[in-house]
Amino acid sequence: MADHFRNIYSSRASDYHRLIAPEDADGHLARTLRRLIPPGQRILDLGTGTGRLPLLLARDAKQMVGLDLHGDMLRENVAQRSLSIAHWSLVQGDMRALPFPTAWAQVVTAGWAIGHLRGWHPDDWQTQISRVLKEMRRIAAPGGVIVILETLTTGSLTPAPPTEGLAQYYAWLESEWGFTRETLSTDYQFANVDEAVERSEFFFGAEMAEKIRANGWARLPEWTGIWSKRA
Repeated sequence: MADHFRNIYSSRASDYHRLIAPEDADGHLARTLRRLIPPGQRILDLGTGTGRLPLLLARDAKQMVGLDLHGDMLRENVAQRSLSIAHWSLVQGDMRALPFPTAWAQVVTAGWAIGHLRGWHPDDWQTQISRVLKEMRRIAAPGGVIVILETLTTGSLTPAPPTEGLAQYYAWLESEWGFTRETLSTDYQFANVDEAVERSEFFFGAEMAEKIRANGWARLPEWTGIWSKRA
């Protein structure tokens, strides 16, 4: 599974963006982020991918920079930026060692990125994720906001961590690092069931595709957790 996601992020970024484009059908994610993040802030977005958070936040930011490890994701991010009225800068790098000075940003975000380290480094995930969290804390100015977004399952009518490993990571964020969680419905709204299968199967797999067909889901249910804290 680790190689599955790495391969997508390194070579199928355009397909990935086609999947996420119809996400958050009711705008819950956008509204919550705007409540947590005031306008006029300098924002650093880790694991920025194809631009999911910059597309939501950059227009109201003083400055926004996205960082990602994968060149293909950054190339698709550039393509999406060219279609947007907003602007943001992009940097290729590892979120465990950030090329930014201390207290550089008022807001540091990481969307659907840190949780992969739980699966990619099963033997020392706390060490690897701690490196990211310490960097986020270092970069955030005093009084700033740190925001982490992770999955609480796709294809279920109730929210829950999709794996035991992620459940451990989420509980650790709250108990050891002092983050507070909010749970949001962020459903995908596709044109029809066939489109839902066509866009999502490469990422979520054949079992999910069959579930979509069996339930007649043009609207694919999804849940997202937002963990936040003051720097």
